[in-house]
Amino acid sequence: MSDELGVAVVGYSFMGKAHSNAWRNVGAFHPGLPRVRQTVLAGRDGAAVAHAAAAYGWEESTSDWRSVVERDDVQLVDVCTPGHLHHEIALAALAAGKHVLVEKPLTNTVAESEELVAAAARAAAEHGAVAMVGFNYRRVPALALARRLVAEGRIGRVRQVRAAYLQDWLVDPGAPMTWRLRAHEAGTGVLGDLGAHVVDQLRFLLGDAGETRWASGQLATFVPTRPGPDGPEEVTVDDAAWMTLGLADGAVASVEVSRMATGRKNALRLELYGERGSLTFDLERLNELTLETGGGDARVLVTDGDHPYLDAWWPPGHTLGWDSTFTSQAADLLRAIADGTPVAPSFADGLAVQRVLGAVTDSAAQCGARIELEGS
Repeated sequence: MSDELGVAVVGYSFMGKAHSNAWRNVGAFHPGLPRVRQTVLAGRDGAAVAHAAAAYGWEESTSDWRSVVERDDVQLVDVCTPGHLHHEIALAALAAGKHVLVEKPLTNTVAESEELVAAAARAAAEHGAVAMVGFNYRRVPALALARRLVAEGRIGRVRQVRAAYLQDWLVDPGAPMTWRLRAHEAGTGVLGDLGAHVVDQLRFLLGDAGETRWASGQLATFVPTRPGPDGPEEVTVDDAAWMTLGLADGAVASVEVSRMATGRKNALRLELYGERGSLTFDLERLNELTLETGGGDARVLVTDGDHPYLDAWWPPGHTLGWDSTFTSQAADLLRAIADGTPVAPSFADGLAVQRVLGAVTDSAAQCGARIELEGS
């Protein structure tokens, strides 16, 4: 394998910008990994994607993603499009033998995710291709430290989890229509957008004990129409969702997600309650973790060099931001490609999350009925 990888990103808006920033900076903070060449940025609007490519440091731009997966100078395809396009683009890239990164959720349906898992296995066997799903919060140092502390037994067996991921960007009923509010593009609303992160964190923080065995849920749409390009347009997804999840080791997780929570900008809060202690995290204070083990709360500033991911960054006490998680994510993918080590989160992890979201959707359609997941 060449020590330089040509990268293409498909999608140039919010996530495309975040991923572009990561590919531009990963070599500076992780010099021992394969070098990255920002080969091409793809998007539907030719003029807009050309402008973005110049701003984000890409060599070229194109409005034809299909031509990207066929290029010999592209070895890695990073999919940052609306969810309904993930399946088609990733499938084509894997068939072409490319390494693939897909922004979460993996797809909009369980069936599509199952097909991508199978395609990733074939591409790995035939081409050595590596496929990752982009749950960037696994790279928040405080959350990675929380995972370590749980695995070490610092808070004992986890009995209860409370989680909330709240935003307020849709509070105004006059906020315009977007693809995130159309079921045929987004699949679900806040359930897939923010709920996917929470479900993945349960699996990440608790390991095997974080697997969901049963789910009960409710969905709500508070603003049924939004201003669209041709007048009022029906909102076909959820604005808020509530989940109760039964986990593999007997713990129960209570989860609330909303894009209608006035005053909350990007508030992911996770509370883990164990036999001997607890852990609390708030994304709006992402460099901090609170550990309680019977002697009072201990605030941990997660910036030391021996904390997860911190060896690549700044001296102790110098905090990181949300953007650094994408750089660390890119580094983990490059390391898996270079070393041949298992990648995480894999497409199989993305499928596991999608199955939980599907169960919550089914439960909501049945007035909150308890849905047993396959294998539970």
